[in-house]
Amino acid sequence: MSTKASLSTEVCEFDYVVVGAGSAGCVLANRLSADGKHSVLLLEAGPRDTNLWIHVPLGYGRLFKEKTVNWMYQTEPEPGLDGRSVFQPRGKVLGGSSSINGLLYIRGQHEDYDRWRQHGNHGWGFDDVLPYFKKAEDQVRGADDFHGAGGPLPVSDLGHPDPLSRAFITAAAETGLPVNPDFNGASQEGAGFFQTTTRHGRRASAAVAYLGSARGRNNLRIETSALAQRIVFEGRRAAAVEYRRAGALKTARARKEILISGGAFNSPQLLQLSGVGPAELLRKHRIDVVLDAPGVGHDLQDHLQVRVVMRCSQAITLNDVVNSPVRKILTGLRYAAFRTGPLTIAAGTSGAFFKTNPRLATPDIQIHFLPFSTDKMGEKLHPFSGFTASVCQLRPESRGSLRIRSADPAAPPEIRVNYLSTEVDRSANVEGLKMLRKILQAPALKPYVVEEVDPGARVVTDEALLAHCRARGSTIYHPTSTCRMGNDALAVVDQRLRLRGIEGLRVVDASVMPDLVSGNTNAVVIMIAEKASDMILEDAR
Repeated sequence: MSTKASLSTEVCEFDYVVVGAGSAGCVLANRLSADGKHSVLLLEAGPRDTNLWIHVPLGYGRLFKEKTVNWMYQTEPEPGLDGRSVFQPRGKVLGGSSSINGLLYIRGQHEDYDRWRQHGNHGWGFDDVLPYFKKAEDQVRGADDFHGAGGPLPVSDLGHPDPLSRAFITAAAETGLPVNPDFNGASQEGAGFFQTTTRHGRRASAAVAYLGSARGRNNLRIETSALAQRIVFEGRRAAAVEYRRAGALKTARARKEILISGGAFNSPQLLQLSGVGPAELLRKHRIDVVLDAPGVGHDLQDHLQVRVVMRCSQAITLNDVVNSPVRKILTGLRYAAFRTGPLTIAAGTSGAFFKTNPRLATPDIQIHFLPFSTDKMGEKLHPFSGFTASVCQLRPESRGSLRIRSADPAAPPEIRVNYLSTEVDRSANVEGLKMLRKILQAPALKPYVVEEVDPGARVVTDEALLAHCRARGSTIYHPTSTCRMGNDALAVVDQRLRLRGIEGLRVVDASVMPDLVSGNTNAVVIMIAEKASDMILEDAR
């Protein structure tokens, strides 16, 4: 199939066409249309964010495998995970993954961004990006040296601090970790409560935060259920986006720029479908090569999580609420009346950041603690009282790839992450589990613990712990770096996020990260889009 597809029946024209209304796309749509000088079209493959569970924080459990708002991707069999395919949920709805994610507000470490800058990405050091984190933020605690107030994105404290989550912080302190009230402040190391992108007990997705005030602008058009088919090029210039909506093929021309914000999976997929990518791959699928760019879809990274499940001695977990019809009804009524209680829980209540080796400059492990347990995320909670803590290696060395399977835009891509493919990654996960176990066995948690259910007391040696990582490890939903920013031969975009070798096209989303940041990625993607918006408007002058 050639990229010269059938002619569209409808053509429209805008200054900017944004493909993907996720965390980055919603920011771009707001900022680029704010002064009224530029017309903007925002395209989203999924529906509007009308599903009730999108706006309830704990609703992420309901949306984990909800096909109407989720791409429902799977990796290829992973050699490092006993040949298992790993489920990869991604938001397919207005707000993208920010409408179905775990709501945690984490920026990573200052050193992450300084490393980006040291690799030649000027303007991306921590001092460069901090103003954009602050610009985006409406911090419930108010503004200070590290935080902003009055921005579009609400950031709130935990509204339901249960005794187990408090006990985890105390237990971590008993093992020698400092108590840290702000993981996004001067230092990340320590244990504390997570902050969330919520306000008054409701999710603040990028769509809620950035499109709420922008929807009524005459110069902004938002089209949902609009699947981009390809970018149309005139020579080496990106001229238009061809997309399908309600069965009709349409074309949106861009007078200034096309901005791809599909995320780490969909952005490289769209580029490859459009003839920008590894030439051998494109020719295999009979796609005309516009630009041989081997870096498109290269260098995929993701955070692995390995969970430890504990049986609780008291009926105080979310398992107990869900398994009791009366308590479940009362919880629903409480949320409906006051927007409080268990339904406000994010995908991590308390947590910790620590080093597996004292010689490391910064933490290399993150712990997510949750007052519930299940065999697999998105499935039924256990019938017993249980809680969970998971290990996440922050800076994995393993890298994979994203490649189209065919020239069909609706076909899911081939995803290979290559988890645990290096010795550093294997060792960090094993050491992280050993340190997590020390916390879970500390005095503060002893009154709440009956036993370790998974992996269980018989799993003791390093070899057995690694086998547990391979058998049970899964994604923590942070794919990045498939359209990586840089100056080397495999870099896809430059430091202003312009696609190398192509005019009029930028990529703005998690795919441009040179490498993974040390923590959850949603706040980082919003920062990237805030900074990109300024660069785009500067270049338009």
